[in-house]
Amino acid sequence: MNTIRQTRIRSFIEEKGVVSIRELQALCPEVSLMTIHRDLDALEREGILVKVRGGARSVRHAGDPVFSVRMQENSGGKAAIARKALELIRPHSSVFFDASTTGLVLAQQLPDISLNIFTTAPNIALELCRLNNPVISLCCGTLNRKNLALSGRNTLEMLDKINIDMAFVGVSGCSVENGFTCGTEADMLVKRLVIQKARTSVMLCDHAKLSRLMPYTFASLGDVDYVISDRPLPKVFCEAAVAAGTTIL
Repeated sequence: MNTIRQTRIRSFIEEKGVVSIRELQALCPEVSLMTIHRDLDALEREGILVKVRGGARSVRHAGDPVFSVRMQENSGGKAAIARKALELIRPHSSVFFDASTTGLVLAQQLPDISLNIFTTAPNIALELCRLNNPVISLCCGTLNRKNLALSGRNTLEMLDKINIDMAFVGVSGCSVENGFTCGTEADMLVKRLVIQKARTSVMLCDHAKLSRLMPYTFASLGDVDYVISDRPLPKVFCEAAVAAGTTIL
């Protein structure tokens, strides 16, 4: 591996936040496309970046990337997490989906059963309209165009008045030391309140999120009941979850 080239790629991605393979080919015309992909694989293993369809993004990029970019990341992992999450849902219960990409995949896989569903994601509410049996309640609030999430005082006031059997909450970053983190204060307040209100809280966390640290912590391992991931998580994380009474699926 050429460390000088990888340092150049790393600096370029950290500066731009999100880059395409075409941009990386222009940056490194002396090597093949396969070599660029190998460099990205090596940098992803180091926790420097996350590969997305057609490119990569820096884990140090401020805030979360736009929803459409995040939706392309680890699509197979999101589907695997959603399948596990479906096993926890019981008919005639009250369920909350937050505005995460994995939450949208879960909504896409949800069968037509009787549920009361609350969500802060307009796109998830629209996706659920294909079903006849669930009652769908879209929380009010101010729309963040970047992550398609509703938040703000009105959102918190509505959530404070409802009862939730099970909440499915997306994660932008997590670690044993810092807990579950997200990119904005507004999202943090919503996620924190939902976890407090729910009888059972489920974190939807793919393996790549353990290499990320976002600005706002909304929960610790001891605050949640389940963590669902697409791959086996590190031993130190699993041991901390057991000590906290949290189940990993």
